Amino acid sequence: MEIWINPACSKCRSAVQLLDAEGADYTVRRYLEDVPSEDEIRQVLDRLGLEPWDITRTQEAEAKELGVKDWARDASARDQWVKALAEHPKLIQRPIITADDGTAVVGRTDEAVRDALSR
Repeated sequence: MEIWINPACSKCRSAVQLLDAEGADYTVRRYLEDVPSEDEIRQVLDRLGLEPWDITRTQEAEAKELGVKDWARDASARDQWVKALAEHPKLIQRPIITADDGTAVVGRTDEAVRDALSR
């Protein structure tokens, strides 16, 4: 299992604490430093069963500068969103946990983290 985190994020720190408390075997990816490629983002989206706009932090200053709120949210715009996430990783919702069964969750709650642990 892998968890994408920003160490400055309280939700990320909480998720890591819970994983540690449960004795989980996982690796940490500081995605702001080890930026995921467009292909990796697409793979995680497939595992999440979500679209890129579903995991975009639209309130971030960078999102506002890019004008993402005005972007289409359909198949024709998917590549534009993925590219923005790869070029501006701060826009990626966090933490994202990739589970051992090939799925993934956005681990913003203890319940979501436990869900990843149960897979």
